[in-house]
Amino acid sequence: MKFEDLSVDSTLLSTLDSLGYHTPTAIQIKAIPPVLQGRDIIACAQTGTGKTAAFALPVLQQLMQTSPKPSGAENRRKRSGRRVIRALVLSPTRELASQIGESLAAYGQSTPLKHTVIFGGVRQGSQVNAIQAGVDILVATPGRLLDLIGQKLVDLSQLQILVLDEADHMLDMGFIHDLRKIVRCVPEQRQTLMFSATMPPEIRQLASQWLKRPFQVDVTPVASTPERVAQGVCFLERTEKISALVTYLKSTQRSRTLVFSRTKHGADKIVRCLKRDGILAAAIHGNKSQNQRTAVIRQFNTDRPPVLVATDLAARGLDFADVSHVINFDLPDTPETYVHRIGRTARAGNSGEALSFCTNDDRTNLRSIERLTKQKIQVRTIADSNLPAESSEVANADANQLDADDSNDIASPEKSLSQPAKRRRRRRRRATAQAPTKLSGASSDSMQKPGRRRKRSGANRSKQACASTAR
Repeated sequence: MKFEDLSVDSTLLSTLDSLGYHTPTAIQIKAIPPVLQGRDIIACAQTGTGKTAAFALPVLQQLMQTSPKPSGAENRRKRSGRRVIRALVLSPTRELASQIGESLAAYGQSTPLKHTVIFGGVRQGSQVNAIQAGVDILVATPGRLLDLIGQKLVDLSQLQILVLDEADHMLDMGFIHDLRKIVRCVPEQRQTLMFSATMPPEIRQLASQWLKRPFQVDVTPVASTPERVAQGVCFLERTEKISALVTYLKSTQRSRTLVFSRTKHGADKIVRCLKRDGILAAAIHGNKSQNQRTAVIRQFNTDRPPVLVATDLAARGLDFADVSHVINFDLPDTPETYVHRIGRTARAGNSGEALSFCTNDDRTNLRSIERLTKQKIQVRTIADSNLPAESSEVANADANQLDADDSNDIASPEKSLSQPAKRRRRRRRRATAQAPTKLSGASSDSMQKPGRRRKRSGANRSKQACASTAR
């Protein structure tokens, strides 16, 4: 089947042909026709299946076809540059919103339609100017959109199409209340398109409230894993993770590699340890500024660095090409997340490899993954003859600090403290750790004068930091 068979407009067909897109994907074949018919849809599709084009193409086509016929008032509107927002695409993350904007720019390059992207983490001035200049399509993250609605800088009263992309991810990030507020600001008579990688009961409940007799599209069940991914699991102790990761990265022929960490602090410490061993790596997570995240994504897409350490919330929705390996440094708490992670590799007909580190504490999560995917993951071993194993004494040195950081990350995954607040928190912890305690039979070597601290070598500090990461 070709795009011509889906009743795609000739203008869009020419653009697709120039971009090298000739054959639609499964989600596009099933979703584009009902959207062009004006129906609401609820679609279950994973990242990398072509779902952005599945809603972008019919949205562009419908807005072109429903543009009001030129009139005196219309000509005045065109001269003033004022357009009304007729389509809204909601996205959970800044990076995904930017990617959707890039897709709209590519697919709609031969159309008269205009769009803009708004998200938090940057000044709103340029975003407001773009909206006030007039746009047909607005791509937004929920938080920034609500801010501008509250300032009466965004008018959604003329909205025709509402798109909810990565709906399950928005629920995971706690955007449900923001979404309800936004839906109350749009007309009831509208077309609503909901895309989600999973279909938990909460998503189906929202669909029943916001969609009218929706057409259901289910391309790939969430339990399925890419056929071309060679999956493996390595059983080890927490203190062995860093050494195993370094050995694997150095001994494996690979291109771009994604390493998943459960927490933001853990991601940063993994990067420091990899750099210590001569492996170029970078981290992406919620504590990074928008400029830092954009720079890291751009560099990773050019293989500098070839290793990206990410948290799930920061990486969800990002589309990286030619990722050959995915490494689960920490197994995820939910089996669906595992499927999302390894789906980053083996795209566009390529093969890939996914390796997971599993400790005794992770065995329950591993069994849940195998039940969901109905697959037994092959056990792998990593020879580590060149790197010394870290002693449990060193590994335990900073365990309390790391556990406290991890618990804070899990409690609020993408909401970080300000830098001054984090410095104050670290000072309080150091003061608590250095507080004098009564020790029976303490030697004179263990006593220090107030205000003086024993110096540690840089190697010891690095070793302790990396050992605590393994914890």
